[in-house]
Amino acid sequence: MTKIGITGATGQLGRIVVDKLKEKVSSENIVALVRAPEKASDLGVEAREADYSQPDTLQSALTGVDSLLLISSSEVGQRATQHKNVIEAAKKAGVKWIVYTSILHADTTDISLADEHKATEAALQDSGIPFTLLRNGWYTENYTGSIGGALAGGAVIGSAGEGKISAATREDFADAAVAVLTGEGHQGKTYELAGDEAFTLAEYAAEISRQTGKDIPYKNLPPADYAAALASFGVPEGFAHGIASWDVSASNGALYDDSRQLSKLIGRPTTPLSEAVAQALKGAQ
Repeated sequence: MTKIGITGATGQLGRIVVDKLKEKVSSENIVALVRAPEKASDLGVEAREADYSQPDTLQSALTGVDSLLLISSSEVGQRATQHKNVIEAAKKAGVKWIVYTSILHADTTDISLADEHKATEAALQDSGIPFTLLRNGWYTENYTGSIGGALAGGAVIGSAGEGKISAATREDFADAAVAVLTGEGHQGKTYELAGDEAFTLAEYAAEISRQTGKDIPYKNLPPADYAAALASFGVPEGFAHGIASWDVSASNGALYDDSRQLSKLIGRPTTPLSEAVAQALKGAQ
């Protein structure tokens, strides 16, 4: 049987992927590749130490792995190097296929996050290992994760203007990864993955208002003001400016895609915004 490795398996996306993968393949054929194996004890699969920044941990961790889901690192600014470390180790360990979580329209988007993804896609191309690109759009949770703050502050804030955002939930993207890892004919393919229904941040605010019965408007701010607001909530300054710049890219359509490749891949519609907001409100109470 094919042994499937998942990097970042204790992360927010990784955990969902492992759980869903266990429904399709035997737990014995899944390897969680994580920085701290003790944090993976509840996953119910073999856990191996694999630190993106410690190349000496990677080759032994990848030994015997046939297919690898390379979930992009969360450390913006270090990702190109970290991912290259994994790809080089995978080549030495004899990994036969890498599935990588990239970013929507990585080759054409103006979103600053794309640079590291483009570098990783190039490293995959150079590696000679067969690969598949899952170019993931925005997670709906990027917005619903701060729903408590929007309720407390009485508004949704951002700099995305009227930009339409084709977001989907982590569960939707996890289902896509599992469909590819356990399916046939995906090697060499690039999938632009995004939600079926796009929304503006004003429409997102309207959905919160509808479900809570409160008037939660969307306030569009100049990027510098939005970054300052985020910093005042404790977001590190560099990251706050990054988030604001991604919103500006969203206002120019960087997070919009209507190809519905995600719902085709997972065999069901993507999670509606109304459902994601309901879930987040349940968690915020």
